[in-house]
Amino acid sequence: MPETTTPATASGWRLPSSENSLPEVHGSIPVPGGAGFWRKMLAFAGPGYLVAVGYMDPGNWATDLAGGARYGYTLLSVIMLSNLMAILLQALAARLGIASGRDLAQACRDSYSRPTTIVLWILCEIAIAACDLAEVIGAAIALNLLFDLPLLWGVILTALDVLIVLFLQHRGFRYVESLVVGLIVLIAGSFAVELWLARPDAAGIAFGFVPQTSILRDPSMLYIAIGILGATVMPHNLYLHSSIVQTRRYGDSHESKAEAIKFATIDSSFALMFALFINAAILIMASAVFHGTGNQDVADIGDAYQLLSPLLGTTLASTLFAVALLCSGQNATLTGTLAGQIVMEGFINIRLRPWLRRLLTRLIAIIPAIIVIALYGDAGTGPLLILSQVVLSLQLPFAVFPLVMFTSDRHKMGAFVTPKWVQALAWTVAVVIALLNAWLLFQTFAG
Repeated sequence: MPETTTPATASGWRLPSSENSLPEVHGSIPVPGGAGFWRKMLAFAGPGYLVAVGYMDPGNWATDLAGGARYGYTLLSVIMLSNLMAILLQALAARLGIASGRDLAQACRDSYSRPTTIVLWILCEIAIAACDLAEVIGAAIALNLLFDLPLLWGVILTALDVLIVLFLQHRGFRYVESLVVGLIVLIAGSFAVELWLARPDAAGIAFGFVPQTSILRDPSMLYIAIGILGATVMPHNLYLHSSIVQTRRYGDSHESKAEAIKFATIDSSFALMFALFINAAILIMASAVFHGTGNQDVADIGDAYQLLSPLLGTTLASTLFAVALLCSGQNATLTGTLAGQIVMEGFINIRLRPWLRRLLTRLIAIIPAIIVIALYGDAGTGPLLILSQVVLSLQLPFAVFPLVMFTSDRHKMGAFVTPKWVQALAWTVAVVIALLNAWLLFQTFAG
């Protein structure tokens, strides 16, 4: 007989799961009973795309542009491996949320001491601030490029996304998901045209997907590679995904949860392939247009925008680039504010009004951006974007290790514990991420 009790009551958890994650939308989207595969797939589709936008935010643009312009197609292998890591880790996050009834932040609070929980919460807030900083700057740069709006005003305008999230979420979580998917399609279409205009070298692209040892030997290349890792595997997305999969109204039986895990995994894996395409497209475009043409030092989004039109012979290239950047920044801010609410409520059980929590999240990002723009002008935004992604990468182990530990623990997960081969793969990914970050710190301080 299959197990019918939920793992949420297993002895591995210190407290029963009594608080819903994102209570205003928890279980708000029905799953049709007795429906066929495609209808159920459609019901579960959505959370993966909200997660995917974090993997194609403006922070990715800075690191991918720098990697392509400086090193050609070499770092495509890093984008591919990072994306595969992301697919595995997001699948674990969905499994945790559905099987235990907890998001990752709640699971940490139930498993660790209060001081440890506070430390993890602070580290996660730093990661969200770093991510939000990249999104704020990226959206401001796009507004500046398209409408000549000063960066300072663009940064301030990004605070309005709080109102967008609140309005859409009040109408229903499906509206948030629909907006996100629409913006992803626009971004993907823009870069499909960019690649057609750039006409990259197919053989070079294929060779770029083969990992090279030179990446580890070159400190500058490694710095960009770790930045790509930090921009691709997003720590706050693990908290976000473990929460928003619970917006589906699946049953408490073993069969219902097993089905929910299967469809949630398909959803996130498929959505993250869009992120792989967009990240690879940015690097490929930068390599084809800038590398070997005397423009290999281009790492600034504004410079890339200015150079695309003359190098490709059409103003359409620059316009599409800026439109995609604006969509990317706005998309990522929608999910970043949700993640901020999830980690505050999950780690320390402080429940603020949604508009106040999201405004606080946005202000934490806006204030550093305003300071940097005031001190260094437009030139300070590029290095700040790359630095924000390295900060994200350094925070990754503090989210990844608890996630792998929880999903590998039969006492906590019950019948939904990950298979042994998945555990081995997940622990390998966690250790590789930790070692890469340690190597980055050594290279940074030694150099």
